[in-house]
Amino acid sequence: MTNKKTIPSVTVNYKSTGNSIKSNELGMRAMQERAYEKRGEQYLLIKSPPASGKSRALMFIALDKLNKQGIKQAVIAVPEKSIGSSFANEPLTKFGFYYDWHVEPKWNLCNAPGEDGSKVTSVKSFLESTDQVLVCTHATFRFAVERFGVEVFDDRLIAIDEFHHVSADDNNVLGSQLKQLVERDKTHIVAMTGSYFRGDANPVLMPEDEAKFDTVTYTYYEQLNGYQYLKTLNIGYYFYSGAYADEILSVLDPNEKTIIHIPNVNSRESMGDKIKEVEHIIHALGDWQGVDPETGFHLVRTTSSKVLRIADLVDDEPSKRNRVAAALKAREAKKNRDYVDIIIALGMAKEGFDWVWCEHALTIGYRSSLTEIVQIIGRATRDAPNKTSARFTNLIAEPDASEEAVTDAVNDTLKAISASLLMEQVLAPRFNFTPKNPQSGPVEGFDYGEGGYDPNKENIGFNEDTGQYQIEIKGLSEPKSKDAQRICKEDLNEVIAAFVQDKQTIERGMFDEEVVPEELTQIRMGKIIKDKYPELDEEDIESVRQHAIAALNLTQKAKEIISGDKKLSEKANTALIDGIRKFAMDVRELDVDWIDSINPFSEAYSILSKSMTENSLKAMAAVISARKQNISLEEARELAKRALKFKKEHGRLPDIKSPDPWEQRMAQGIAVLARLKSEESNG
Repeated sequence: MTNKKTIPSVTVNYKSTGNSIKSNELGMRAMQERAYEKRGEQYLLIKSPPASGKSRALMFIALDKLNKQGIKQAVIAVPEKSIGSSFANEPLTKFGFYYDWHVEPKWNLCNAPGEDGSKVTSVKSFLESTDQVLVCTHATFRFAVERFGVEVFDDRLIAIDEFHHVSADDNNVLGSQLKQLVERDKTHIVAMTGSYFRGDANPVLMPEDEAKFDTVTYTYYEQLNGYQYLKTLNIGYYFYSGAYADEILSVLDPNEKTIIHIPNVNSRESMGDKIKEVEHIIHALGDWQGVDPETGFHLVRTTSSKVLRIADLVDDEPSKRNRVAAALKAREAKKNRDYVDIIIALGMAKEGFDWVWCEHALTIGYRSSLTEIVQIIGRATRDAPNKTSARFTNLIAEPDASEEAVTDAVNDTLKAISASLLMEQVLAPRFNFTPKNPQSGPVEGFDYGEGGYDPNKENIGFNEDTGQYQIEIKGLSEPKSKDAQRICKEDLNEVIAAFVQDKQTIERGMFDEEVVPEELTQIRMGKIIKDKYPELDEEDIESVRQHAIAALNLTQKAKEIISGDKKLSEKANTALIDGIRKFAMDVRELDVDWIDSINPFSEAYSILSKSMTENSLKAMAAVISARKQNISLEEARELAKRALKFKKEHGRLPDIKSPDPWEQRMAQGIAVLARLKSEESNG
């Protein structure tokens, strides 16, 4: 076994107030109450983490629409059959609500035999009945719309669970059908998701359609801070060489309740035989004692004489998998912490899988979708008695200069780092940025630290209950249009997701020693926002850019300060808050130009360099430097625009011989543009 090479990408500590699991007089938890307040909206988008109670929130809203708003029926579409159980009967009146939630057994098509296509006739029968609720898969709903048209759903509520499966791409059938429903404007739609960004570059909704939706956002910070037991969440990476099964015990603690996701058989990390990989993991854990005849769980005795109960969901022989899957759904699994110890899966136990005792989500190999990573992390973020900490670990093959697939290894590593950077934003409190001006003053409900609000400097306030920062930044541009205001308020993480997934951006940010931070923070981020939101004008693009970079860089600088300050890192509940405050106090002025001058990837590289061998780092740098590109025409134009702004502020154009690297780069952009125009005019 080798020495541990873990990247503690992010450790977030929460206060365990219990607020997110307390119920009001109607039996609603905090997120559900917030969603219910918007029950009158025709189009509602609920963004809320796994385990926050989205299914029940939908029940409350749907029952109000059915009983008070004239809606005839509710159709609930889920991505896979197993998630249909989330919408089973609930005696809501027992907890204070006005109505009970009831689904006739024949209308829960997730439980019905046959394929999705054969269930379409049942959808038509339901629509012609007087019953109120139908539950089906996304596929069944798609087939029904294709056969009967969107008109048959008039005056009905369509609820789409795990909404990130939808895409505005023309090839996404459900996305196209949703657009038709919105254009017809005769249905109510509730969309729910725990990860609103997709793993690809396509938006979930086009901006003009999304603008019609009212959004309810409940953050990870609010959810986890309001738990009763869970206090700490760790997200990290571990690099290995050779076969992963030989090093798995470096990150797998047999005493932690763990879900292990082994790699896809076609991936670089796979050992080529999924059944043998499971056997290898079991052998590494201890001596096999047989199979529990009732549950189908493997019984394995460890060196400490503890007998582990291991559920194997990889073996897809129907008789074995069905018995294990059924055992995991048993009531005992929810009530008894020791019912099962480790679950090994490949494609299962991700989205919608509920095992409250899970303390460690261990994923082997890179996952191509950020959405999938968020869903896997969500398996470990349930609150349960005596469960004080949870973690996600990604076990990744270290790039090796001697291997043929070094380029793939480099790409996978960079993508894993991208996911880490995004999760840091997802888990942090929410940022509200405002420009600092003479009229600025304290905002009610925010704590501005020991000295209170200082009118002579930029201030950072924090509201512990809502998990929000109020941050003043000198020179900040405010969004003008409603779309830009919505993006700055609701969608900064989606912007950051696009930025950290941009291959050229992260490669240059981490491995190009000559990169000027403003090339990333101004040019690359500006282009990404322009491509993502083409309807925004230049002023709003700049405003969104400033807000997104401020959020990303403040989190990164806070992380850097925490990691270098032992006293601060030990302040469990307030480390990130104090880290951001300390950063703001250490700079002379918290202004846009200063924030733009920070490389968002420098701290990620610092951590990587401590966790990887020197040879692997050199191999990555060599691959990336071979891809290095000159300034493109589009980048030259953007640099020229920045140069004009520089001229307005300084009364002269940027000087290519300036000691300031950013001024040099703007001057180079002008030179490239002039050369290209000259070449064009000369034919």
